[in-house]
Amino acid sequence: MAITPRPETPLDRPGALIAALPAVLGFVPERSLVLVTAADGEMGAVLRIDLESASTGQLARLAELAAASGADAAVAVIVDENGSVCRMCAEDHRETADLLADELETSGVTLLAAHVVDVVAAGGRWYCADGCGNSGLVEDPTASPIAVAAVLDGRRLYARRADLVEVVALVDPDHAQILAKVLTEAGDLDPDRPDAEVRADIERALDCAGQVDGGSALSDGQLAGLARSVTDPRVRDTLYALAVGDFAAAAEGLWAELSRRLPQPWRAEALVLLAFSAYARGDGPLAGIALDAALRVDPAHNMAGMLDRALQSGMRPEQIRELAHTGYRLAERLGLRLPPPRMFGRRAG
Repeated sequence: MAITPRPETPLDRPGALIAALPAVLGFVPERSLVLVTAADGEMGAVLRIDLESASTGQLARLAELAAASGADAAVAVIVDENGSVCRMCAEDHRETADLLADELETSGVTLLAAHVVDVVAAGGRWYCADGCGNSGLVEDPTASPIAVAAVLDGRRLYARRADLVEVVALVDPDHAQILAKVLTEAGDLDPDRPDAEVRADIERALDCAGQVDGGSALSDGQLAGLARSVTDPRVRDTLYALAVGDFAAAAEGLWAELSRRLPQPWRAEALVLLAFSAYARGDGPLAGIALDAALRVDPAHNMAGMLDRALQSGMRPEQIRELAHTGYRLAERLGLRLPPPRMFGRRAG
């Protein structure tokens, strides 16, 4: 199927397409296989796996995800710093591209092209994986229209994926274990506790978000209280509404802080709140990292699984934002006034 991409999604211009990957992924990919999907000529979901894990099974999974996103075509980019100087690597990449093309075809998606690039940076050299002879230079990623839009939307771009992972990494495991002992001794919350206690927990979460936003650290008592309170579905589901309100940035800062400081399994809820907030404002890379961490803590977490499937299938942030309305309805039932919803325009951060 012929694809007529828009200027900002130049599927037919490898140098520009590769330059856009850091802005789309949130970091500069290294040793990666990236699949850029398209539907009706428009750029869709962008999927990435480590190059070392590009097995037949993983390629089949990529094809399934591409099809689930509604894609009818795709372009593959293999990032390998040795790709241009290693003859054996070139053969391996050609074989990988052929296997990927077969898997995509089985799923009803056409692989338009597969490119190999040594480095995703201005002046990096790309060439076609099938030996067609085409090659060229990567454009400046910082000048990519997608990168400019990402910066305007308040997103931070990271030099490496590991730097993005650090955003949600546990900062003090020993202290987290102390908190775990405190939380274990405190026990579970009563599921039938009065609405007044639920309302008070939500108000305390708002206060803590403002405290973190102002640069003040949370006490152990506050951390433990927040960890317990978000295990209550009424508290947690109401707090999802903050992702689309005027207090969204402060709330997201709180979820990130809890993600870095709470022990397992309590940090799972903080990670999912962070993922929802990031997803709602259009930061798919951070949402994906947070969901990956949450599912490692609790593989059966319903909300984490749902958001992960939505993200991988290319569901738009505006569709995810609809879930936040449940939080406003819950707040109304509890007699609680939350920060008002805000209008999402050009900037979503």
